Amino acid sequence: MDLEKHSAACSASDCASCSSCSSCSSCEPQDAGGYNTVLLPMEDGREVPCAILTVFSVETNEYIALLPLEEDGKNHNGEVYLYKFSRTENGDPIMDNIEDDDEYTAAAEKFDEILTNARKAEMANAPLED
Repeated sequence: MDLEKHSAACSASDCASCSSCSSCSSCEPQDAGGYNTVLLPMEDGREVPCAILTVFSVETNEYIALLPLEEDGKNHNGEVYLYKFSRTENGDPIMDNIEDDDEYTAAAEKFDEILTNARKAEMANAPLED
């Protein structure tokens, strides 16, 4: 999986909202929305480009929210993929499926909270906060 578009100097959560930071040379927006993208391998052999929306924590685990993109670089159905996110000792990213229903529900609820806060901040013209 081509998840690493970042050096060890920055994390995926840093790169999800930046537009070419100085701490890593490969941290570049890949689509019209200004998000960095990863290629997500599917079971049928296709690779789906996904925008990295955010990396967030729930209790002791981290999760990553990915927005699958069509050929035109946009998402037309509003679907978001959630995965468990971690890093190896070398800082390489690892994404795993969330197997437990309760864990998935907790991650989905936290992501919904993040979206709600982002919408409120956007409406108030205020900066986003974690």
